[in-house]
Amino acid sequence: MDCTETCATPDGSLEAYPLLWSATREAVFEPPLASHLVSSRAFYTHHGIYVGKGRVIHYSGLAFGLSSGRVEEVSLVRFANGGNVRVWNDTPSFDRREVMERALSRLGERRYSLLTNNCEHFCTWAMHGESRSLQVEKVLAAILPRGLSGHGNRTFI
Repeated sequence: MDCTETCATPDGSLEAYPLLWSATREAVFEPPLASHLVSSRAFYTHHGIYVGKGRVIHYSGLAFGLSSGRVEEVSLVRFANGGNVRVWNDTPSFDRREVMERALSRLGERRYSLLTNNCEHFCTWAMHGESRSLQVEKVLAAILPRGLSGHGNRTFI
């Protein structure tokens, strides 16, 4: 079984990430607590925080359809949604216990916004205290005139 996939890292470089969960629903390994997990979807990458015992906290947002969701705790199988799950190579700014506490503190929140408060924003906030989505930044940088997306200084219109 191939247990790596080449993915873009936060700085834009390519790196191989270990496979955590395969589309065939078999666990390859147990991730460390507070791991930043990613799962490929049709047009984006979905993000969540692993909290142990096969459970993931994520902003459901558009993860399971077009209806806006909430921050919820789900099984790894539900998070995978039929796809592969990988551990994002992301060293947290907080200890693992605090990352999990931060994620847990937002359970039930219903303020999803594709551009300003999505699953990736949620995970970077839990890991680093800063809400940021590199996927959104990349799209905005590609479609907005230079300077309006705030790609370099992380401010948006």
